[in-house]
Amino acid sequence: MSPERTATVAVPPTPAIDILAEAEDLLAGLLREPWGQVSPSVYETGRLVALSPWLTGHDQRIDHLLLSQRPDGGWGSPEPGYALVPTLSATDALLSARHPGTEDAATVGLRVLFRWLRGPGALTAADLPDMPAIELIVPSLVMSVNRRLDDMGDAAGRWPGAERLRVPAGISDAPLRLIRNRLSAGQPLPQKLAHALEVAAPAAHRHPLFRLDTTGSVGASPAATAAWLGHPDDEAASPAVAFLREAVRSHGGPVPCGLPVTVFERGWVLAWLIRAGVPVDPPAELVAGLAASLGPRGTAAAAGLPEDADTTSVALYALALAGTPLPPDPLWAYESGDHFSTWPGEDGVSITTNAHVLEAFGQYQRVAGGPEDARRANTVTKVAAWLRRQQRADGSWHDRWHASPFYATFCAALALDAFGGPRSAEAVRHAVRWALATQRADGSWGRWAGTAEETAYALQLLLATGHGREVGWDEIRRAATRGFAYLIRCPRESEGPALWHDKDLYQPTAVVKAGVLAALHLSHRDGLTLEA
Repeated sequence: MSPERTATVAVPPTPAIDILAEAEDLLAGLLREPWGQVSPSVYETGRLVALSPWLTGHDQRIDHLLLSQRPDGGWGSPEPGYALVPTLSATDALLSARHPGTEDAATVGLRVLFRWLRGPGALTAADLPDMPAIELIVPSLVMSVNRRLDDMGDAAGRWPGAERLRVPAGISDAPLRLIRNRLSAGQPLPQKLAHALEVAAPAAHRHPLFRLDTTGSVGASPAATAAWLGHPDDEAASPAVAFLREAVRSHGGPVPCGLPVTVFERGWVLAWLIRAGVPVDPPAELVAGLAASLGPRGTAAAAGLPEDADTTSVALYALALAGTPLPPDPLWAYESGDHFSTWPGEDGVSITTNAHVLEAFGQYQRVAGGPEDARRANTVTKVAAWLRRQQRADGSWHDRWHASPFYATFCAALALDAFGGPRSAEAVRHAVRWALATQRADGSWGRWAGTAEETAYALQLLLATGHGREVGWDEIRRAATRGFAYLIRCPRESEGPALWHDKDLYQPTAVVKAGVLAALHLSHRDGLTLEA
C-alpha cells in the first residue's frame, strides 16, 4: 500500500453524535435480531438461485446478481483472487436461470472467467486468498459452469469446440471428488464441511451424515441447507424450509454466507464496546446467553458450526470485561505447541485467533487469576511471544479471517499492549508507526480504498495502546484527528464494503458498527475535534 499523503483536510462542523445511545441500541438489536446482522453474499445468493429456484425471493436474488455485477463483468472485490468465487457462482447461477437479462450478464461474466482462468497470466492457487473451503468451492463451480456450457452446445458460437474453464494451477479437483465419493459410500466427514456442503451436490441431498441443527440449517449456511434439502416434498424438510425463508427475509431475497452468527456477533460487539470504555450496561439476557453458550470445548460462532478457539476466546474476554469471568480452560483443546489453532487440525494458522486467546487468558488472570496459576500465566507469555514473531517487517500483521491488515494489526497490537508485557512494547510501537505511514490523503485507512471499518481499527490502534503513544503524541493526534474527521463524514447507516472471510467476503454489520462506535468514543475521550 502506498497511499497519498496531504497536510490538510477540509472538515465540516462536528455533528452531534450520541455514542452511548447508539451503543445501547446496538446491544438491544442483538436481542431483536438473534440470528445476527450480516451483509448479503453474491456467492451464497448465486447458489440459492441454482439450487432452490422454488424458494420465495428467487426473482429478487436474480436481480441482486444483475445489479451487483461490476462494469468489467466480474463480481465482488476488484482483486481477481477475491472476485473469482463470487464471479463463478453468479455466472453459473445466471446460466441456470435463463430469465430476461441473465444471458447477457452471464456472457460477460464468462468472458471475465475465461480471461482469469485461461488467458495470459491466468490465476494460480497462489493468487487466491485463504478463505474457507476455497480449494473445494472453485473446482465445484468450474465443473458446474462447464456442464452448463456443454448443455448449451455451440449454437450461439460463443464458446466453440472444447473451450472450457480450467481450475487454477495448483488446485486439484481430487479432494472434491474424494468428498463426493465418501458421501456416496456413507463414510464420515469432518463436521466443519457441513458449512460448505453445497460443493457435494447432488450427493449431499438428504444425506444422513448431516442433520438439521436447532435453527433448521445445515452448517449455518443457506447454500449448504439448500443442497441438503433439494425440493421440499415431505414434512421432514419443513425446518429447513423455515430456515431458508428466514434467511431470505432480512434482505428480501439475497442471503448471507453464514447465518446465524449469534455468539460471534454478541462476543465481538460486547468486547469492543466495553474495551473502548463505552459506558454501556449490557442486557442481562445478553451476558447470560453468552455464558450459557460455553461448554467443555468452548463455543461455536452459532448453531450448526463446530466450536472454535476464536469465538470461544472472544466470548470469554467479553464476559470477563462484563464482570462475569469464566476460566479459559476450554481453550486448552486448541493448544498447538507455541500457539493455538482455530480448531484442531486447522490447515493454517490465525493471527487474530491467537490475539484473542491472549486477551481471554490475560483478562481472566487480571480479574480472577492468582499467582499460583502457572499454566495460564505461561500461556500468556507464550502466545505473546508467538505473536511478536509473526509481525511483518513493516510493522503489520495479516490474517486468514479478514482481507485487511488493519484488522489483524489492530487485534494483535491491542492484545500485546494490554497483556504482552514490556517485551511487546516495541512491537506495538512498530505497528503504530505502520499505521501512521499508511494513512490516506483523505484521512482514512484501507486496503483497497478508505473505509469506515478500517479507519476505526487504525484509530483504535493509535488511541488505545499505551506503548503506541510513545511514538509521539503530537504526530498521533494529528493523524487521529484526520481519521476522526473521515469517520464523522461517513454515512451512519453503512460502514462500507465486505472485508471478512467466509466462503465470500462478508460484513458483520453490528460488529463493524461496534468498531466504529469504539473509535468515536476514544476520539471524544482524547478531545479530538474537527477544527483544521
